[in-house]
Amino acid sequence: MEAFYIILLVSTVLVLAAAFSSLIAFRFGAPLLLVFLMIGLAAGSDGLGIRFDNNPLAYMIGSLALAIILFDSGFGTSVHSFKIAALPALALASAGVLMTAIIFAFAASLLLGFTWLEGLLLGSIVASTDAAAVFFLLRIGGIHIRDKVRSTLEVESGTNDPMAIFLTLSLVQIVSLGHGASGLNIELLAEFVQEMGLGLIFGLAGGAMIVAIVNRFAADRGLAPIFVLGLAFLVFSFTGTLGGSGFLAVYVAGIYAGSRKIFAKEAIRRLQDGLTWLAQIIMFLVLGLLATPSQFGDIALPAIALALFLIFVARPIAVWLSLLPFDFTQQEIGFFAWVGLRGAVSILLAILPVMGEVPHGQVYFNTAFIIVLVSLLLQGWTIKPVAQKLGLIIPPRMGEVDKLELDLPGRANHELITYRVAKDSAVLRGERIPRWATPSLVIRDGRSMRYQYAGRLKENDQLYMFIAPGYSRLLDRLFASHLPVEEDDADFFGAFAISPARPAKELDAAYGPGLLTAAEQGMTVSELILHRLSGHAEYADRVRLGSIILIVRDLDEQNHISSVGISLEPVEPATGLPIFINMREIAHRIRDRLRRYRARAKEAREKTAAEE
Repeated sequence: MEAFYIILLVSTVLVLAAAFSSLIAFRFGAPLLLVFLMIGLAAGSDGLGIRFDNNPLAYMIGSLALAIILFDSGFGTSVHSFKIAALPALALASAGVLMTAIIFAFAASLLLGFTWLEGLLLGSIVASTDAAAVFFLLRIGGIHIRDKVRSTLEVESGTNDPMAIFLTLSLVQIVSLGHGASGLNIELLAEFVQEMGLGLIFGLAGGAMIVAIVNRFAADRGLAPIFVLGLAFLVFSFTGTLGGSGFLAVYVAGIYAGSRKIFAKEAIRRLQDGLTWLAQIIMFLVLGLLATPSQFGDIALPAIALALFLIFVARPIAVWLSLLPFDFTQQEIGFFAWVGLRGAVSILLAILPVMGEVPHGQVYFNTAFIIVLVSLLLQGWTIKPVAQKLGLIIPPRMGEVDKLELDLPGRANHELITYRVAKDSAVLRGERIPRWATPSLVIRDGRSMRYQYAGRLKENDQLYMFIAPGYSRLLDRLFASHLPVEEDDADFFGAFAISPARPAKELDAAYGPGLLTAAEQGMTVSELILHRLSGHAEYADRVRLGSIILIVRDLDEQNHISSVGISLEPVEPATGLPIFINMREIAHRIRDRLRRYRARAKEAREKTAAEE
C-alpha cells in the first residue's frame, strides 16, 4: 500500500505539473504538447530518476489515450466538414502516408545504414500526423482558416493513424522474421482492406448503437457521458478483437454520434473535452518517461537530419502528389505540407520495434523521439505565423458565442445561449427577435438588467436567452454575423467587391479570354463559383480563374453568395517555381503558354507577310 500511495502521489504531481504548465505555454505561445513531453523527460531516468521501462504497458496506455482523443475528434467533426474534406483527407491519409514512408525510407537507409525495408519501417512510424497536435492547434490555438482547409487537416489527422499503425505492425513482423521484400505481397493488401473495411463498418454500427442506447437508457445527464465513454471503448476493443482497425472504428463512431441528436450532448462534450486533455497529458508524460535522453547522442545528428528531410522534402512531396487532383491553391497545399506535426502516435508506434525484438529496436525509438521533438519545436511554434504569411487567416465573420445546455424539470431539453451583440449585426439594424427565443438578461457595461427594461440593444451587449435546441444557428446570423470587412482585410478578400449576380462572361472579357468553358459563359458569377466548388460555397472559399481569384466575402441567411471579392495578386510563389500547383493550374499554365506561343507565331507570320 505504501508503494501504491507513492506511485499515485508521483503520478498526480506530474499530471498537475503538466496542467499548470499549460498556463505558461498559453502565455508564451509554446507548443503545449511539447511541454508535456519535456515534463516526462525531466522526470525520467535521466532527470529526477523515475525509471519506467515497461514498453507493453506504455503502448497499452497510449492506445487507450489515443482512442479517447480520436473519438472526441470525431465527435467534434460535423458531417458537413467530413463531406467537404473526405476525398482530399483520405487521399492524404492513405496515399500520402504511404508516399511519405517510401520517400523517407531512402534517406533513413542512407543516414542510418538501414536496409530499405528497415528504412520503410521507420518511415511508417513517423509518416502520420498527430491528431492531438493538429486538433489542439487548429481548435484551441486560435488559427482561423478556410473551412475546407481546416476540415481536411482535421479529418486527415483522424484517419491517417490507422494506415500508419497497419504499416508499422506489418513491417515489424516482416523485418523481425527476416522475410525481406517478399513479405510485401498481395496478402498484405488483403489484410489492409479487411482492417479498414471492418473499422468503417463497425464504426458506423457502433456510432448508431451509442446514439440509440444513450437516447433510450440515459435517464440522468451525469450517466450519459459514462455510457458514451464505455460504448466507445466497446467499439474500439470489439473491432480490434475481430481483426479490424479499432482506431478507425472509434473515430467513425465519434463522427456518427456527434452528428446525430443525442441526449445531453453538451454534457457529453464537456466530459469529452476534459478526458481528451487528460489523455493527452498522460500519453505524453508516459512516453516522455519511457525515453532515455542519454542515448540520444549517438544518433542525434542523423535523426535531426531525417527530421528536416521529413519536414522539408518527404511530407511536401507526398502532400503535393496526393492533392494534385483537388482544387487547392499553392498557398493552401504549402500549408498542408507544413502542418505535418509528429507527436505521440509516432513515439507510440516506435515502441513496436522494441516489443517485436526487431534488430536495433531502440534506435527506431530514439530516432522517432528526436524527430517528434524537432517537429513540435519547428512546426508547432510556427503554424500560425506560416498561415499568416501565406494569407490563409480569414477575417472573423461571427461575434462571440457561448452555449450552455441546462437541466430543466422532466425531460425538457433547452439551451441557455449568450451572445455578445456584434457590430453591424442584423439585430442592430432593426431585425426582430423571433417569438420562439426568450431573452431573459442583458449585461451592459458590467451591469445586469432584465431584457424588458434594457431598451434597444447596443453593440457589445451580452444577451442571455432560452431556446429549443436546433434553432441557435438562426440566432447566430441575427446577433453575431455580418461583421464588416475591415480595411486591413482587403489583403484576404481582394482589391474590390463585385455583385454575384453579374454575368461571368464579363470576367472572361476583362481578364481572359479563355478563363471559362463554353458552359460557364452563360452563368452568373455566383453560379460559376458554385459550379467550380461542386455546388457548395462557404465563407472565404476561393476559385482561381487564370490570373485572378474570386473570393466569397459573405453569405446571406439562406447560405446564398451575397458578395464576391476579386484578388488581382499573383498566386505563384515569389520564386516562380511550379511547386504545389494542382492539375487545374497546370492545365491553365499549359493553355496560357500555348496561347502566347500562338500569338507570337501569328505576329511573326504577319511581320513576314508585311516584309514580303
